[in-house]
Amino acid sequence: MKFKKNPIFWWASSIFVLGLILFAITQNQIFILAFIVAAYLLRPTLASLGIAKKYVDERQMNLNYRSSNIAFTVMMFACVFFAGHLMAKDDHTFEMFLMVIVIGIATKALFNVLLSKLFREVAPKIIVSVGLLVALFSGMGAIHHGIFSINFIMNALPGLIIAGLGILSKYFPRVIAVVLFLIMIALITFIFRRGFEWATIGGTLIIGVPLLAASFGLWREPKNASEEVSE
Repeated sequence: MKFKKNPIFWWASSIFVLGLILFAITQNQIFILAFIVAAYLLRPTLASLGIAKKYVDERQMNLNYRSSNIAFTVMMFACVFFAGHLMAKDDHTFEMFLMVIVIGIATKALFNVLLSKLFREVAPKIIVSVGLLVALFSGMGAIHHGIFSINFIMNALPGLIIAGLGILSKYFPRVIAVVLFLIMIALITFIFRRGFEWATIGGTLIIGVPLLAASFGLWREPKNASEEVSE
């Protein structure tokens, strides 16, 4: 089968060459690494976002879907392994791997909403997932006190409350949307009071962006039957 060099191929090649040039000038490996990643993921990313569909066929889309899910699973387990390894050595850089895990899961959950366009239906799952993740990683900070200790419960409580709001959002969508929006305002206020630290801002974005998207999804009116048929 003849390989067709479409515009996406040339865009990816240009990105790769640009990375080589910047590496040659700066001798900084981060440039070549970043541009290799960008070049390699350009085609599947554009295909997943529905851009340049005429350059990607159904077989490529199916292969991309399967390989991406496998790669995502492998990356998550690798992050868990390296985080556990660093944690055993009492090296607190393990927290960066935990942040990568949360970013990956939160991004996947967020785009499940954006790409499906079923905002009202998927939003509760997003909220529950974010809440459970917050409870899990917050509780890990006090795991040495014991799972049933007051410290562990108090650390996990905010996440459990968010998960509870996700369950209630099925019955009171717009009320919960307002509550989530107020939580976002509280998070922003917390950032301004604590100072602009990368860990605080990163954690807030990881939690806040999916919750904000879910709140907008809950606020929107669900599509009626005629609209769904017409689509």
